[in-house]
Amino acid sequence: MKLLLQKNIQHLGKIGEIVDVNAGYARNYLLPKGLGVELTKDNINRFESMKRRLIQQEEETKAKFQVLAKELEKASCTIIANSTEEGHLYGSVTAKDIVSKLAEDDLTVEASAVQLEDPIKELGIYKVKIQLHPEVECKTKVWVVKGDESQEEKASLEEAAEKEAGE
Repeated sequence: MKLLLQKNIQHLGKIGEIVDVNAGYARNYLLPKGLGVELTKDNINRFESMKRRLIQQEEETKAKFQVLAKELEKASCTIIANSTEEGHLYGSVTAKDIVSKLAEDDLTVEASAVQLEDPIKELGIYKVKIQLHPEVECKTKVWVVKGDESQEEKASLEEAAEKEAGE
């Protein structure tokens, strides 16, 4: 099925390109999300009139993500996890854990943007790649430190006390 792309899609194409995709992918993902439209004369004419606006929106989105990427490069998050004496975690640190810790610092990132090859299962310092936009990526530092339940509880109580004192 031939589609006219309305947005940049990584590994597929850029705004205004005509791509050939499977019908199921088009019907179930691209068309419902407004990422593409069927290739017809009307849609091509409509797209030409909207092209400048769509490209401007894409540039604004990219600029917003570039600012966020600079903040993420400077930021780091500390995740307290239970582990063995050798440093192996009982569980693992996933993208959702990283996103929730970044959200505590008012850095909003989608979990799908965090690029972990495998979940983190060891204590240490990690540089985690975050893909905010097809053309914008950055790395942020994640510290995985040993803790137990009493330390986690103490840290959460301290954070709550700081928030109350700030209000």
